[in-house]
Amino acid sequence: MKFRKGDDDAVVCRLKEIRTQKGLTQAHLAEAAGIKRQAVYDIESGKYLPNTAVALKLAKSLNCRVEDIFYETSPEKDPQVTLVADNQSGKGTSLTLVKVRDKLLGYPLENGISAGQGIQAADGLLSSCGEKARLLCDRKYLDKTVLLPGCDPAFSLLASYVMRMPGEERLLWRFASSYRALTYLASGQAHIAGIHLHNTGSGESNADAARKILSCSGRLIGFTVFEEGLMVAPGNPLNIRGIEDLGRKDVRLANREPGAALRILLDDCLERAGIPAEAVRGYHNRVGSHLEGAQQVMFKRADAALGLRAVSLSCCLDFVPLTAVRCDLVIPEDMFDLSAVQVMMDVLQSKSFRHELAVLPGYETGCTGKVIAEI
Repeated sequence: MKFRKGDDDAVVCRLKEIRTQKGLTQAHLAEAAGIKRQAVYDIESGKYLPNTAVALKLAKSLNCRVEDIFYETSPEKDPQVTLVADNQSGKGTSLTLVKVRDKLLGYPLENGISAGQGIQAADGLLSSCGEKARLLCDRKYLDKTVLLPGCDPAFSLLASYVMRMPGEERLLWRFASSYRALTYLASGQAHIAGIHLHNTGSGESNADAARKILSCSGRLIGFTVFEEGLMVAPGNPLNIRGIEDLGRKDVRLANREPGAALRILLDDCLERAGIPAEAVRGYHNRVGSHLEGAQQVMFKRADAALGLRAVSLSCCLDFVPLTAVRCDLVIPEDMFDLSAVQVMMDVLQSKSFRHELAVLPGYETGCTGKVIAEI
């Protein structure tokens, strides 16, 4: 039991441990020390830190030293943290913390109430100097945490299944486009990357991109195959049937940012259809995620947005399919030794996870957990 003295230091109480080792009840110890049994209970439960006189009586009754019963812990120093952020973050910024190859990294949390997605608990808070983190979790918790950037919303389902498994392993999913995820991985800022690049020829685009960007060996593990296409208003009032309709003057598009797999798909489709980008109304109207694109359509700021069937249906929108693509997990070889990665691999092979993944609209699990390629 710990008595908290300040923000960092504490006094550890071993009274219950020593008392039970000597075979004494609370009542017997209270009588021997000349105090009330309630006082013994309060000390053992951390409600009451005794004064010197009471501590000496307890030590005498237990035939030990006061410092055997009570001792002060030294406060841990705030660890150095490398901030991974696209914008400036100040003192007190809530952070998700991960340790990649012994380097502590901090990702700022986007805990906006207006997002309607709740508030995520932080692992630490950024210090005033911007180089240290005040931990809000146990250090050993970070040793069992791995980070997976990617844009498949089903990664959140995978993370939930990992946390259900015995142990304290944790998989964190952070939204990122395929190339951004690979960049995080190549820079040592993530443990795994989720990517879903489209095959344009006979090669494997996911494997080719991983080999090009990464400087280490690893494996490409299949996650799922899902449908991609255009999210449109309920009932599809503009009768949008495919890429060709994006060239119409009455259709406004919500596009994805350069480097996003869906942006690459759109550009390939436009080129094959002979439609110049300038002819697409809204081509430069960029959103950062599937959900943002769906919201553009929901709020009538766009007539079509690139996204997944599962996202479209979850937002009560109609969906115009364009293609199906395989989403893979890129895992460097040295990351397979991490306990959280091993738990994740077990989850990928489990029937319960595959069954739940398969019932998501537009998802297929034939490749789940399979080694697609060595990289």
